[in-house]
This record gives sequence, structure tokens and C-alpha cells, in this order.
Amino acid sequence: MVVGLTYDLRSDYLKEGFSEEETAEFDRESTVEAIDDTIQQLGYTTVRIGHVRHLVQRLASGERWDLVFNICEGMYGIGREAQVPALLDAYNIPYVFSGPLVLALTLHKGMTKHVVRDCGVPTPDFAVVMVKADIASVNLPYPLFVKPLGEGTGKGIDSRSKVNTPEELELTCLELLPRFAQGLIIETYLPGREFTVGIVGTGEKARSVGVMEVILNPDAEADAYTYINKEECEERVVYRIVNDELAQRCAQVSLDAWRALNCRDGGRVDLRLDANGNPGFMEVNPLAGLHPEHSDLPIICNLQGISYLQLMRWIMESAMEGLKD
Repeated sequence: MVVGLTYDLRSDYLKEGFSEEETAEFDRESTVEAIDDTIQQLGYTTVRIGHVRHLVQRLASGERWDLVFNICEGMYGIGREAQVPALLDAYNIPYVFSGPLVLALTLHKGMTKHVVRDCGVPTPDFAVVMVKADIASVNLPYPLFVKPLGEGTGKGIDSRSKVNTPEELELTCLELLPRFAQGLIIETYLPGREFTVGIVGTGEKARSVGVMEVILNPDAEADAYTYINKEECEERVVYRIVNDELAQRCAQVSLDAWRALNCRDGGRVDLRLDANGNPGFMEVNPLAGLHPEHSDLPIICNLQGISYLQLMRWIMESAMEGLKD
């Protein structure tokens, strides 16, 4: 079986003049090499395709693959993560990870929270701010947390993201709105511990591979897993596997959200505890990073004694099960 690899290399976009923050979600060459090598170890033949424009060119030239392992994040638009799977659907080429509907939905944090809340998954109250006039209509108890509506990797999140007054809310929103045209999401701030839950599989076969607490060091930016904290995680963050009753509750909330959103094959769900110690859904990452040592999903597996090869085997097995549907 020939497996094509679609991905966004950070170095390619940096050469084109994009900034470090703009390219924060894109992958290192070492990530692509690890994925490529591991899929070959699992017995597949691999072909590197690259980003969505390369995919378009190769499809137009008549090239095809039996399956595509897709980790493309995309550059433009709120549906940017959906571009590659949508193209592959048009050519009836199966792929690993979620489809265009799921990837477009889950990149929009507000729409995602509407869906999971309607499905009974606990999540903090929220409001969406698209323009300056929307700020005055936010009617939530302080403190609040402000972040871009459609970004990942902690982009747009720093020490000013937690706001305690209407004045702080307005200042933070006015600073972020020009930088992130897709808008902002304002949430009730959850003051408790933060967790990320690794998931492999699809539907009823989905399962947690570990619940990891994210603990900020004293010299880290406070109150959140910010962009800087993620970029400098070796110095700023401690990761700890949790295996108690609370971890079971976190895993169940995460699986409920994963299944409600119809995510596939592998990814992560992020949670925080409210003031009463109850886990609340923050967001889902159905295209989780896969660097063997620096990405959260492999870190969870490493701490659990699960090899990178085994993680990738589970992801590929789930994708292959999807071919039978």
C-alpha cells in the first residue's frame, strides 16, 4: 500500500517571509522524517507530497495514492485545516484523521463549544467577539479568558489573556482583533488544574491513551498554557501522567466530546477544572502534533511507556478500519 504524506513545513513558510507566530502550528522536518520512517516500519510505502498547493499540482498531474496521512494545518481561512481532506474526498482518496466537516468545525472554537454543550459535554460559558462593538455585549462573570477563535499552539495567548475587569477585557480584545481577523472567544475562566487527554480510535472504538497534567513552573507565564510556555516547554512546563479517579472523569469527558464531534483516528482534548474540581472541555485537537519528543500526544505516550511506533500503529489501524466503512 502506498501512503502519501501531506504536511506544512515551518521552514518553507519562514523562507517565504511568514513570521514565527504565523507558522507556529506547522511542522519541523524532524516530525515529517519521524512519521515517514515509522509508517515505513509498519510495512507501507511512503511518498512525500507536502502542502495543499503541492497536493493540487500532483492530483492535477494524475498522481494517486492508496491512503494519505494528512497533518496539513493550512495557512488561510477558518476552514484551512479542511482543505486537504476536502480535496482528497473530491478524488475519492482515503486519508488518516478527521474529515473536512470536523476539521472546519473544530478550528472554530465557538461552534465547537455550541456542539459539545448541546451534546451534554461540560464546557465553560462563552461569548464570541467579532468586532469592537461586540465587546460591550459580553455578559459573563469575571475573571474571563480571551483567545483567538480559530488558532492553536497557544497563538494569541499570553499573560494578558486572563482579564478581571471590563476595562482589561476591552484592552485585550482591541489588541487581538487586528491580529486575528477570525474573531475572539471569551470564556469563563476555569481556575483549576489543566489536563490534556490523548485519544486514539474512532467512535465507540476510541479510547484514552493517557491523561496528562500540564503544570506551569514558577517562571512560566501565569494562568495558561500560552504560546511562549509551549515554545519553551522544556524550561517552563512539567508534564505528569495522572491515573486516579479524576483522570477517569477527564478521560470520559474527553471521549464524550471526541465522539460527539465525530473525530477520527487520533488526537487530543484539553480540559481545565472549575472552582469545584469538575473537568470542563476547553478545545479539541483532531490534528495533534506528532513530533516524537516535543508534541503532547507522543509525550503522553512516552510517559505511559507507549512507543511512538505503537502510537502510529494504532492510528494507522484506526484509519484502515475506516476503509471498511
